[in-house]
Amino acid sequence: MSSAPPPPARWPGRPAGGASRATQSSVREANLALVAATVCASAEPVSRAEVAGRTAMTRSTVSRLVDELVGGGVLDELEPGTTTGRGRPATPLTPGARVAALGLQVDAGFLAARVLDLRGRAVAERVAPGSFVGSEPAGTLARLRRLAEEVVADVPPGVRLAGAGLALPGLVSPAGTELLLAPNLGWSDLGVADLPVVAGMVPRLGNEADLAARTVAQVAPGRPGHLTDFVYLSGEVGIGGSVVLGGAGMPGRHGWAGEIGHVTVDPAGPPCPCGSTGCLERYVGREALLSAAGLPPTATGRDLADAARAGDPTTLAALRRAAWALGVVLAGVVNVLDIPAVVVGGLLAEVGDLLRPELEGHLRTRALSARWVAPVVSSGGEIPAAGASGAALRELAAVLAHPAAWVAAAS
Repeated sequence: MSSAPPPPARWPGRPAGGASRATQSSVREANLALVAATVCASAEPVSRAEVAGRTAMTRSTVSRLVDELVGGGVLDELEPGTTTGRGRPATPLTPGARVAALGLQVDAGFLAARVLDLRGRAVAERVAPGSFVGSEPAGTLARLRRLAEEVVADVPPGVRLAGAGLALPGLVSPAGTELLLAPNLGWSDLGVADLPVVAGMVPRLGNEADLAARTVAQVAPGRPGHLTDFVYLSGEVGIGGSVVLGGAGMPGRHGWAGEIGHVTVDPAGPPCPCGSTGCLERYVGREALLSAAGLPPTATGRDLADAARAGDPTTLAALRRAAWALGVVLAGVVNVLDIPAVVVGGLLAEVGDLLRPELEGHLRTRALSARWVAPVVSSGGEIPAAGASGAALRELAAVLAHPAAWVAAAS
């Protein structure tokens, strides 16, 4: 395994040969990206001829570009299929298995490290439970580095890492270089110098919910999911949120949009570590929900679901209260942004089928547009540490946007 090649150098000025050479170079880079994106977006392997048809390029141009992308590991060729017509059978193309990225995550209840390749497969991963509320950043990040090194050691030979990302439950600077505030961890003002270096890479930071939402918007790098417009809620100790429009996150002016967990349900409600009162996560965060259900802090989402299905009145009351709080906040989001799809992840996904009927009822009552388009609630699945997967997906998206660097590094 090797680390990422250096990023493509910026042109210092007009290259020898004038503007035409610069134009040719930029067209080639754009065409490489288009071919890579076309193959990665397909749910099934495609041939060079199919790529040519979908991109309106000539077959010879596509063939030349594919050869470069295969040489750089961005695409792979499978064994040729059979054919009943004339000529040789087509050689199917798929996303490359030799390019991957490392995704990391620190949550109040666990640490995670996962390596995804361009096919969207987890080729190595670890999730380590623990309690990191109020933890010392240096010690926790050192533990995360050791976990990441174990995962990187498990990556198959010949796989190159395109980069690393770290999902954190809080506000991150727009450049992804500084954690400004993570209330549930008790962390603030962490910069590049504080971050762990793994395989020669300093991870790029991102908000956990924003990155987890990528796992819904994309089923694999460059391949869109079935939802393109939705609000994502990440339910753990805190409640993170992300708004996705047209398959892309809506980060806001400073990258801080989506802090749904700190929208007020009731100003007279319980105090929140963020300094406000009555925040949504005080009603539906893991600790709040388990406490209201009469379950110990160590209980799991499955324990909560089992108690509800067994008819425990305290648990059922806690879920009704959670559905009410979610309905109040999410109806406001739907009314303001006109996004009538809600996806829940984390603990909320584990009890999603129990919350859904009552939550959708509150949304139908409170959302102005519900008469014409009723808001729907779905589960983002029970992928552990979805933020780590999203962090890896973000790094792989950069490869698909600029594959020329990988082609150059392999030549």
